Amino acid sequence: MNIVRTIVWVLLLAVLLIFAIANWDQEVEVQIWDNLVWDTKLPAVVVVSFLIGLVPMWLLHRASKWHLHRRIGSLESSARAAALAHEPAAEPLPHQTPGSRSGPASTDIRVEPPLDRDRSGTNLEPPHPEPNPAPGARVDEFGPRDR
Repeated sequence: MNIVRTIVWVLLLAVLLIFAIANWDQEVEVQIWDNLVWDTKLPAVVVVSFLIGLVPMWLLHRASKWHLHRRIGSLESSARAAALAHEPAAEPLPHQTPGSRSGPASTDIRVEPPLDRDRSGTNLEPPHPEPNPAPGARVDEFGPRDR
């Protein structure tokens, strides 16, 4: 994208240079007020007019770009802070209290396999679905039955 922008600026300056060379001998009177007249060359009037249009719009563009970069940075930092706030805290080891900073007393840590039943003996796994009944089989609240 920078090469395109550079080409456009080079072409614009080349056109302005050709225009300035072709019209340099023309004097122009620019009346500022009733008693103030400015005698200048035509290319100077064109360049000044171009800059009067370009500079305010360029400044507005830079200011809005600066404002949006600040706003995006603020939103990104608040999103990072919110993401860090919602991360689950690491649970302390069983032999540590939440306020202690000392390491574990031993390096022997037991990991229990996950239980498929809770402590009361109730099965935690969902029941397996019954197979589809054969065509013509009777189905009631106890499941499929043969005739």
